[in-house]
Amino acid sequence: MILCCGEALIDMLPRQSESGEKCFAPHPGGSVFNTAVALGRLGAPAQFFSGIATDLFGDMLRAQLDASGVDSSPSALCHRPCTLAFVTLTDGHASYAFYDENTAGRMLSPRDLPEETPQALFFGGISLVVEPCGAAYETLMLREAPHKLTMVDPNIRPDFVKDETAYRARLTRMLAAADIIKTSDEDLEWITGGTDVATLFENSSTQVVLLTRGSAGVTVYTPQGSFDVPAVKADVVDTVGAGDTFSAGFLAQMERSGHLTKETLGDAADDDLRAAAAFGAKVAAITVSRAGANPPWAFEL
Repeated sequence: MILCCGEALIDMLPRQSESGEKCFAPHPGGSVFNTAVALGRLGAPAQFFSGIATDLFGDMLRAQLDASGVDSSPSALCHRPCTLAFVTLTDGHASYAFYDENTAGRMLSPRDLPEETPQALFFGGISLVVEPCGAAYETLMLREAPHKLTMVDPNIRPDFVKDETAYRARLTRMLAAADIIKTSDEDLEWITGGTDVATLFENSSTQVVLLTRGSAGVTVYTPQGSFDVPAVKADVVDTVGAGDTFSAGFLAQMERSGHLTKETLGDAADDDLRAAAAFGAKVAAITVSRAGANPPWAFEL
């Protein structure tokens, strides 16, 4: 079982009405939410933990989790409103305007944390940036990391970061505790100021770093070395949810191969990691070939 911990929100995606007016259509989203949905659709056992609104948008989020085979029961339901993210696309690349103050997800606190967690936990996204939810997710990860496998995908949105010093300090603590880190080349440069992945292994528990480079594929790093896995060619409609789906594909394949626990990750050979990264690239290619974060189902593969 994999517990995905992070934001669930509504992406307001740009559309055009029949009369030609620009408008927005609501679609369930959020980086960690997308990873949970993708895991469920791929047939991996998945749970989701976040603060979820009880309004019509929260109903949409829980309905999609349920339809995708994801257990949302660990989540904390709240009468506050749902976070909204208005999306604009430029040449298929997304930018976001977030409306997040006093929302159900934002106001998640350490007292909402689940007491029991499964063998593997996934963290990331904008939920690590703001308070009090950022402190809640950090508390949960650092509580579980000594005996549960943890993976972090920072998925950094620089425009969303208001207190850079505090955010960088949180990332430093969480990345050091993570068994697996997934980061894009752009995120790595923001985090480290360069492209040297070796810094992520220094004074940390990290065993695997996945560096995604868009159409150039992904490089898998371990303390023993590195290797490249090519991207899968696709006709790109937009990139919304691509990295989230890659993470899900990697986790799903590692779970199938029996390497997704604190004890067994170290037994994974390069071929095991290569197969997991290749599967992540495959499912991500399907996601970018259609509009919005719409991860594939197992039968589509």
